[in-house]
Amino acid sequence: MVCFCFLVDQTRKIQRSKPVAGICSRCGGGASVADVKSCTRVCYVPFYWKSWRAIICTFCGAILRSY
Repeated sequence: MVCFCFLVDQTRKIQRSKPVAGICSRCGGGASVADVKSCTRVCYVPFYWKSWRAIICTFCGAILRSY
C-alpha cells in the first residue's frame, strides 16, 4: 500500500499599508489599503506567488475588496 502525503500551505504577508477613508461593514473598524503578497508552498517549496492590492479592515483583518 502506497500513501502520498503532500504538505500544502498558503501564507499572506502585508508588504505595506496606508489608511483610507471608510469603515468595515462587518465590525465597524477602520480600513486601509495594503499591498499583499501570497505564496503557496508544497512540502516547504514555493511554487506559486502573487502580489495584489486589497482594502482590509485594520481591526478584524477581513478583506473588503481586492483589485
